[in-house]
Parts: sequence; structure tokens; C-alpha cells
Amino acid sequence: MERKKATDFPQELLSLFDRYVHGDIDRRAFLDGAKKFATGGVTATALWEALRPNYAWADQVQKDDKRIKAGYETVQSPQGNGSIKGYFVRPAAGGKQPGVLVIHENRGLNPYIEDVARRLAVANFVAFAPDGLTSVGGYPNPPDEEKAATIFRNVDGKKMFEDFVASAAWLKSRPECTGKIGAVGFCFGGGVVNQLAVRLGSDLSAGVPFYGAQPKAEDAAKIKAPLMLQYASLDDRITGGWPAWEAALKANHVTYEGYVYQGANHGFHNDTTPRYDEANAKLAWQRTMEFFNKNLRGS
Repeated sequence: MERKKATDFPQELLSLFDRYVHGDIDRRAFLDGAKKFATGGVTATALWEALRPNYAWADQVQKDDKRIKAGYETVQSPQGNGSIKGYFVRPAAGGKQPGVLVIHENRGLNPYIEDVARRLAVANFVAFAPDGLTSVGGYPNPPDEEKAATIFRNVDGKKMFEDFVASAAWLKSRPECTGKIGAVGFCFGGGVVNQLAVRLGSDLSAGVPFYGAQPKAEDAAKIKAPLMLQYASLDDRITGGWPAWEAALKANHVTYEGYVYQGANHGFHNDTTPRYDEANAKLAWQRTMEFFNKNLRGS
């Protein structure tokens, strides 16, 4: 399938798709709304298909890359759903490296998130990407975004968060890890990273939420980790909350960097959908790597 760009679609259609992705409307409502853009022989269903992820594009680092060792691990989570499975990737060269927890979008541990974990391992981090869908059977295999979205809504959100907390503790204590961990997350996962910063305090050494929902202003006082917050200028739903959250971070003397990427849509880092913005995604990832290296490898 030919790779489309966000600029190939009307912004109103992209915003409508964003509402569908986040469960504000169902597929039928999206298709009804997309009909006005279905011209020149292109159907609303074809537009829906064109906007969905294509995981053939996901592998920036191949699964069998000789620089890494990868596999699946199960973490005990007595305060959560009992246990959570995740994708564990580390440099093949061995030795102790800082850890990075990778938190997925509201679809579970899909191929894009696994690839992000491999990118971190190639950059000499120990990465763990837990699957919040473990308690409902895990992310579908073969990949099925519709099913993933449905079963995601069946997971107890509070218990899932405890699963992520348990995953952070597990990663921090791994023999391959130096004991310093960061967290990066996207969309739903960006919101989780913000909440982990609140919950973990000094046990988290760096957090990078991509277009993540902000916590309550009063929770900023609990954050000890430096944060790098990545936002998209066209993502009004999430970026609209950034000014107030920045004010709360400043008021509580939290160390942070914040970036709003111009012309970018929500999900701009995900290279499996047309919302991917290559230039902004590469810049955001470069900044992320520099941030983790600075905060996780220092004394």
C-alpha cells in the first residue's frame, strides 16, 4: 500500500479519525462523517482503511537484528491484574545499561511499540514494553486494531496502571539494568508516563510523554523526575491542556522541557499511519535520546 501523508487528507477528516481512535465515536459514525470527503470514486471505507495503521512499515529495527536480544517476560503484579506480559529488549553486547519503560497507545502492545523498544535497545538501553491488554488475552495476534480497541475498554484502568507500576519496579531491579529508569509513552501511554512521574517520585529518573493527557495541577508537587513533554500543534484535544500544566510544573519547580511540533497531528511519531510526520518524529526522537542519555547515564 502506498504510504500517505497527513497533508494528503483534509484536517477535518484527520480530526474526525482522531475522535474515532480515542473512542469518542464508533466506526459507523466515522464513516458517516467521512462521506463528505469521499469524492472522485474514493469511498468513506477506503478513507478509513487509508488512515489505519499499516504495520508493514513498523520495523525500523528488525526483530532479528544482531545488535539486540529480545523476548517476552511476565511480571508479577499483585496490586494490579495479577501479572502482565511484556516485550523485553536489551543490547546483545550485555553489561548494565539504564532502563526505559515503553508505554503503548490505547491499543496495547502493537508492532510499532515493539519497534520503539528495539530502537531503545540499539541505543544501549534496556527496554521493557508491557502489554496492558494481558488480563484480557493480550494484544491480538495477528494484529487487529478494532479488536484491540474493544478489549482495551474491558480492562480495569486502575489495575492496569498498577501493572505498569509493577513493570517499572521489575525493570529497575533487573540485573541488566543500572537501577536508573526512564519512561516514554505515546497517546494513552503519554498520559501514563505523566501519572508514573507523579506516582514513582524519585524512583523515576526521566519521563518523556508524547501527546499525553496531563495530571491534576496539584499533582505536580509529587514529580521528582525531569520531564520532556512532546506535543503536536494540531492536537487541540491534548495540547490545549499544556499551558496550564506548564504553569503547574513551573510553580512546583519541576525540571522540564516542552515542545510543540508545528503542523503535526496527534500520533505524529507513529510511523505506521498517515499522521506520521517524519521530520518532527525524528527531531522528537533525537531529543528523547539526548534527554535519556543525559538523565539516565549521569551520576
